[in-house]
Parts: sequence; C-alpha cells; structure tokens
Amino acid sequence: MAMNRDKRRNESGATDELDERVVFVNRCAKTVKGGRRMSFSAVIVVGDHEGKVGLGFGKANEVSDAIRKGGDAARKAMKPVTLHGKTIPHDVTGDCDGGRVLLKPAPDGTGLIVGGGMRPVLEAAGIRDAVGKSLGSKNRLNVVKATLDALSKLRSAEEIAAIRA
Repeated sequence: MAMNRDKRRNESGATDELDERVVFVNRCAKTVKGGRRMSFSAVIVVGDHEGKVGLGFGKANEVSDAIRKGGDAARKAMKPVTLHGKTIPHDVTGDCDGGRVLLKPAPDGTGLIVGGGMRPVLEAAGIRDAVGKSLGSKNRLNVVKATLDALSKLRSAEEIAAIRA
C-alpha cells in the first residue's frame, strides 16, 4: 500500500492535494506461443480528505502504467461523501457482488477499526473515526466497491428531515 500526495493545479491556479492510495496490484499471465505474457491491473483510491473519494481500475503491461491509468480513472470518478465531523452520520451497509461491508460511527479518538480494503477508502475520504466489518467475499476490489456503495448511502440529519417534511 503506497501513499503519495498528488498536487495538481486547477483552473484558478491553486493546488489541490489529493491522496492517492494503491489498494492492490494484480499480476495476470496469458500463455502464448513463446511463453507467458504478463500484464498488471491496479486498484487505486483517490481522495481529498474532505469528503470526496473515487475509485479507479487500471490495466497495462507495466505496473507503473497500470497505477497511472487507475489514478486518472479515480480522479474522474470522485464523488462526495456525507460526513459528520470526523466520522459518519449513521450505521450503513454496502454491497457489491459478493462483498458486503458494515460501517458504524465511532466517538472522537477511536480511530479507524476496519479491515483491509476499507481502510484506504475511508482514510482518503477524510473519515478518522469509524468501526467497520467486512462480511462475505474477501475479494479486495469488491470490498472497496462495497465500501464506496455504503458511503454513497450516507445522509445527514438535515437531508433526512427535508425528505420527511
């Protein structure tokens, strides 16, 4: 799990820091006449630590190219997440194929008590205190997608009150 800060200039000339995390890199082998041909796929999570996070999946013949493609795709796919201070507003579950995750808010200072694929997503989104459990599949891509699904279901108390009114 590598972590680096990516500074890009936006239209106004200011730099915005994005946290880019490599969740995992998968090596794939294709058998051809001359032997095995290797290729790589990378799952990348990008976030701004202020409630926006995106997932990217890049494939290429070189690891660095796969990571670059995944990072570009993640930047394009960034979506807002509803936060309540440094935690999430309420309990939520997310599903993607066989991956299921359960996320619960936690008091200040608790930290992130979550499993493998959920941690980079929550850290990139700016969530510092939460408890999570990965249920079902251990496939990291599906766990990351399920975590993003759970975060997309979050609503603030004001949004819920407006819907009910």
